[in-house]
Amino acid sequence: MKVAGRVCLDVGASTGGFTDCLLQRGAARVYAVDVGVGQLDAKLRKDPRVVVMEKTNARALDPRIFGEQPTLAVIDVAFISLEKVLPSVFGVLAPRGEVIALVKPQFEVGREAVGKGGVVRDPALHRQAVARLARYAVLRGWHVLGVTASPLRGPKGNREFFLHCSSHGRTVSDLESMIDKSVEALA
Repeated sequence: MKVAGRVCLDVGASTGGFTDCLLQRGAARVYAVDVGVGQLDAKLRKDPRVVVMEKTNARALDPRIFGEQPTLAVIDVAFISLEKVLPSVFGVLAPRGEVIALVKPQFEVGREAVGKGGVVRDPALHRQAVARLARYAVLRGWHVLGVTASPLRGPKGNREFFLHCSSHGRTVSDLESMIDKSVEALA
């Protein structure tokens, strides 16, 4: 995916890991959105390409708060389902927008399915979480271009997945198989 020259949105920016990745790949501007305050790395705070948007609830994003309309959003949120965040993110992106969302099954499958220590170990639940979010995006007119397992585990050992959606193009024809392969890659 081309990042160079794009206006990006980092939802759940926290310390700025994804913001930094976007800048290293040539993003023209990154809107770093987080509900918290004081977490973004000082180097990123000082970068003129970064617009710090602390105390900003991603569920209530409005296109009018952006000087330039983002064309790419990356999402890494915790303690909330992506279903609560995706509608507002979809709503602020420019036509032909793209989203890379980090799917965290522990926040998608329901409390009753989460194991000891907040870890989801069952691959069937991983698959369920990813498939449900992929369907959620498609039902809202977005296209799923890819699903891949994250090579990194969450802080408590949770397995996570990247979901790549676009407002244009076509959903991959083998989406179910792609989800299965992503889950199996972690087994």
